[in-house]
Amino acid sequence: MRKAIPFVLAVVLLLSLGACGSEPPPETTAPAPSVTETEPVPGEGQVFRVYSWNEEFKLIFEKYYPVPEGITVEWVIHPNEGGVYKSMLDEALKNQEQLPPEERIDLFLLEIDHDITRYTNSADTQDVKALGVTDFSNAYPYTVQAATDESGTIKGVSFQCCPSALIYRRSIALEVLGTDDPDAVQEALSDWDKFAAVAAQAKEKGYYMTASESETYRVFSNNASAPWVDDRGRLQFDSQIRAWMDQAKRFSDLGYTINTGIWDEEKNDQMFADGKTMCFFGPSWYFNFCMGNAQDPEKGCFGDWAICQGPQAHFWGGTWLMASAYTDNPTMLGDVLDTFLNDEDVCFALVANEAQLSNNQAVNERFAADPSYGNAFLGGQNDVAIFLELAKDIQFRHHTGYDQTINESLQDCWREYCRGELTEAEAMTRFYRMVTEQHPNIMIP
Repeated sequence: MRKAIPFVLAVVLLLSLGACGSEPPPETTAPAPSVTETEPVPGEGQVFRVYSWNEEFKLIFEKYYPVPEGITVEWVIHPNEGGVYKSMLDEALKNQEQLPPEERIDLFLLEIDHDITRYTNSADTQDVKALGVTDFSNAYPYTVQAATDESGTIKGVSFQCCPSALIYRRSIALEVLGTDDPDAVQEALSDWDKFAAVAAQAKEKGYYMTASESETYRVFSNNASAPWVDDRGRLQFDSQIRAWMDQAKRFSDLGYTINTGIWDEEKNDQMFADGKTMCFFGPSWYFNFCMGNAQDPEKGCFGDWAICQGPQAHFWGGTWLMASAYTDNPTMLGDVLDTFLNDEDVCFALVANEAQLSNNQAVNERFAADPSYGNAFLGGQNDVAIFLELAKDIQFRHHTGYDQTINESLQDCWREYCRGELTEAEAMTRFYRMVTEQHPNIMIP
């Protein structure tokens, strides 16, 4: 049930959906909690300004949060690719104190690649407990850790938990493996050697294992044992990154994968019913915001999917709602943060209606234990039960402010090598040049 409050104005300066290109599916499992107008708070500003890189939280916010009467919500959205969002946010934060209160940022969103640690340790964010957000008993510990500064002050909250799974086409698995049962598929794909063996079987049947050589990148990088840049400012390659590079080249040479970008149309087209790709990787938000082609009423394959852990446990992304130090709406800001963390009706709706894994363990456990619950997109599989197991392995570690641009640059350059457009030496030279251009302070090997 979409909230209908006529005075709420969403101003989108520049819109990007992270190249996923899908709208969330209609609600099918539970009604949204009732969203009604609330009385204005004396002394609060009249504009609540939010910075983000896509519309994921905007769509959720407009469904489930009752904006106080007389307050306008303005959304400032910049694309995430190439570090644009982070650059625009940093520029805006530099000038906040010179702006009138109504033009200042009240809330800004971050993900792991945005170097959340730098913002939590800056004067741009404030203690959420001072805003009335004090209960973290049901939050997943890594989401709290990611938003906590060096002194132990919590500066933001996440509304979601993002363990990532291997998402596979049931019909293709049935043809390649003789089964589409998640437990059996997991056994067949429980390590990278098995994954490669099944890729060979898939090719024999006329299928690709992945639709991009970068599809598995996050699985490897999330299991790295060291950051991209060491404590002396030197670029370093973790063994997991090297393992992905080897796999990407090998899979490309053997025809097990399509050589295209992870957000490119050619990859997304493989999600249609006539697609020939068996495996994708992603968390619960991936179903809604990146698999629109699979959910297309005419060309899609809704229900022909299932999930399992795959070769390695990992997580991907997540959105943190950071408490801006410059807000003139502290009461509303605190209430927004607390609502999407602790309001069980809202958290229940996020799971039931939005295919999210909420950041409320008590709510998620209700779904995991419910024998009648199933995700229709996944053929009725209880994905929450699977994701809850995967969430136990999530750790927040080895993240730097360089991650987004370095990760994107490596994948782009290595793809050109996999395609045969560059030699390995040329690809690495180009990669090092891109890193140096973006981060002159990093020492190149």
